[in-house]
Amino acid sequence: MTEPMERTEAQTRREGMAVRRAVLSDAHVDRAEAGTTAFTADFQDYITRCAWGEIWTRPGLDRRMRSACVLTALIAGGHWDEFEMHVRAARRNGLGVAEIQEVILQSAVYLSVPSANNAFKHAQKALAQDTD
Repeated sequence: MTEPMERTEAQTRREGMAVRRAVLSDAHVDRAEAGTTAFTADFQDYITRCAWGEIWTRPGLDRRMRSACVLTALIAGGHWDEFEMHVRAARRNGLGVAEIQEVILQSAVYLSVPSANNAFKHAQKALAQDTD
């Protein structure tokens, strides 16, 4: 087990924002930040600190592997808008189109053929779009 890093909340937020921007793109994060309201501000802070600052900055997996895991989890949960966003992020993280295809094929065995079928449809749409 890795020793926890001693970081302040501000450092974790700052490092999380840097990873979030690198993975999702500056344009995506800028849109999310611009759309933040008093109602959603705590959630935006939470995902920046916890998901991006605590998990995505850990040394145990590289970003390519994290992207593959995220794609599988999003297929399992049926979170298709997030899936499309993370297909584009996976490309930025270095996953090739063939690797994304393999992740989806793998999900057909462990999740369901209908889920994989839908994932292929959404991945194809995301891959056809320009990345940010």
